[in-house]
Amino acid sequence: MMQWCSFMDILPQQYFLRHEGCVCFYEWLPSLWLDTFDDLLYDELEYDHGDQWTLNFSYSQTDTVTKEERKRGWKVYCHRAYGNFQCASCYKIWPSARVVVLFRYRLRSDQGRGTVIMRPFGQSCRSCNNDVFELCGFSKKEVEHALLRLFSKIRKNCYDEEEEDDDSSACSTRVWTKPHEKSLCEACIQGICSQDE
Repeated sequence: MMQWCSFMDILPQQYFLRHEGCVCFYEWLPSLWLDTFDDLLYDELEYDHGDQWTLNFSYSQTDTVTKEERKRGWKVYCHRAYGNFQCASCYKIWPSARVVVLFRYRLRSDQGRGTVIMRPFGQSCRSCNNDVFELCGFSKKEVEHALLRLFSKIRKNCYDEEEEDDDSSACSTRVWTKPHEKSLCEACIQGICSQDE
């Protein structure tokens, strides 16, 4: 059973959907990613390695890593997540199990600092067909899953640890949505959608 709830106390004029005990946002909330990153960071990376990691956002980065960037230690991880979109024009809401989130990361071990740069990719509203890509809202559980997968990649590629097995089924109890429409997906249009995974 779904019910709409006002979330006015924390986020003015924001609404969320409570579904099966999970709070699903319909608007892109960078603060949810930053807060969750900070909450998980100590246990996942800083306790064992002592390096400080930061999360930043870039809404124009691609999955291409140049030879020079590789020399400087940059790596890329592309994650597919489940989220919800809302059109800013017609207010239509749609779910997607094919939301692409791109992470670019590197460790500067000489300085004891690591940097993660994240880009969420959008989808366009089928009804409006206006080439405007809306950014996705995610549940906290989905954000945690994405960041834990990222931390696993960082441990493997920056600290030479074994990568943990990805038990995607633990997070994938969702129902798959309609077929993925490449023409409405910003990541597909840029040639980096993980649709075939």
